[in-house]
Amino acid sequence: MLIVGLGGAVGAICRYFLGIFITKSKLQQKLSFPLAMFVVNFSGSLGLGVFMRSYYHIGSNGVLYDNALYLLVGIGFFGAFTTFSTFSLEVITLIRENKLSTALLYILCTIFVCVAAFFIGYIWSPFSVLR
Repeated sequence: MLIVGLGGAVGAICRYFLGIFITKSKLQQKLSFPLAMFVVNFSGSLGLGVFMRSYYHIGSNGVLYDNALYLLVGIGFFGAFTTFSTFSLEVITLIRENKLSTALLYILCTIFVCVAAFFIGYIWSPFSVLR
C-alpha cells in the first residue's frame, strides 16, 4: 500500500501542477473545451503505454499486482495522474451549460484519442529495448 500511495501522491501532484499550468494558459482561456484534463489524460495514457511496453510487454490483467514497479508507476502514479472522475464532472458541466457539441467532442476525443495514445506509446515506446 505504501508503494501505491507514494506513486499516487507524486501522480496527483503532477496532475495538479500540469492542470494549473494549462488552465492558466492563453489557449485554455480562449476555449470552452476542458483542455487541461484532456492533456493530462492524453499524456497519462501515452505514458502508461510507454511504461507497459518498456517493462512488461503485456497488458494489465492482474498478473502484475505483486510487482513493486508496476504498483508504484502503473497503479500509483498513472492511476492518480489521470482522472476519469474529473472527465465525468466536466462532461456533465458542459451538458448543464448547454454546450452539447463541446461535451460530445470532449467525450469522443478523450475516449478515442487517449486509447490511441496508449496504443502509440505501447507500440512505439522509445524504451522498449529495456526488455
